[in-house]
Amino acid sequence: MISPIDEQLPDDLELDVLDDEEDGESGEGLYEHRRVTADRGQNPLRVDRFLIDHLPGTSRNRIQKAAEAGFIQVNGKPVKSNYKVKPLDVVTLMLDRPKRDWEIIPEDIPLDVVFEDADLLVVNKPAGLVVHPGCGNFSGTLVNALAWYLKDDPRFDPNDPTVGLVHRIDKDTSGLLVIAKTPEAKTHLCHQFFVHSTRRQYNALVWGNFTEDEGVIEGNIARNPKDRLQMAVFPPDSEVGKHAVTHYRVLERYGAVSLVECQLETGRTHQIRVHMKHIGHTLFNDERYGGEQILRGDQSSSYRAFINNCFALCPRQALHARTLGFEHPRTGEQLFFTTELPADMSALLDKWRKKI
Repeated sequence: MISPIDEQLPDDLELDVLDDEEDGESGEGLYEHRRVTADRGQNPLRVDRFLIDHLPGTSRNRIQKAAEAGFIQVNGKPVKSNYKVKPLDVVTLMLDRPKRDWEIIPEDIPLDVVFEDADLLVVNKPAGLVVHPGCGNFSGTLVNALAWYLKDDPRFDPNDPTVGLVHRIDKDTSGLLVIAKTPEAKTHLCHQFFVHSTRRQYNALVWGNFTEDEGVIEGNIARNPKDRLQMAVFPPDSEVGKHAVTHYRVLERYGAVSLVECQLETGRTHQIRVHMKHIGHTLFNDERYGGEQILRGDQSSSYRAFINNCFALCPRQALHARTLGFEHPRTGEQLFFTTELPADMSALLDKWRKKI
């Protein structure tokens, strides 16, 4: 049977990729839109053929593309199109956004466009800007800004899930994002993010010094059972959470804090924030994970005043999506973009440099 759902399935399933690294506004990263439980007498049947019978008006090709992007799950895990549905299997369609009954309205919000052509655009998102409407933020988001910026492009409908955001970063993380103008571009870009063929590097200021110059953090990431607003790290060989790998390299050392470059091998919710905390290097001023406390250094009044001034200079987690590389969806050209650190993080680093 099909569980009751108010929203109809979109006409096309070429949708956004899985939860991205800093997707703090979207809960688990994906939202259940349809659930189908196989009967006890279900004969083995490919999941794409199974769903055709339960999703009227949706083609097999669309279902296969959704499975390829990780949006079709069986018993809570993504499956390929050739998965054979068995009795009592629970098959779900997961989308990148919650079910909603509001329309995305264009809003004249300034955008820092780094690159644009007929297929896509790359923007440099400032800290403080929510990426996608939801969880109480139904306006004033990057999606609303894109709706305004592309309002004269007849191909772009901000309410159409087959175009638009390909990945996301958290509200208080700054940096680069790619947006697809056409369904073809979005399908191609989504696949690149899903198979982790993109190149993404972040700069982060973290608490503590490192004994090594570089390293790799590997650990599954899932919702923290003790705090649903946080993610937590679980053993890589466990069945809890999603596999996640972060490569890091120390760029500068300031004693109590360090500037690091993090390169994502996977993209999970809060990946850098939770991985760095897991190894004892919580992001500086990351309130959700305890980085707004003095975690290194002495307890003198002068040092506390210095740290509070640092918090005031950069009143958010010190994390910036600095580089982004991917293959152009139409030409096949390898594109690579990089941005300078935003003013708040630059001022923060200058203050630490002067201290040492």
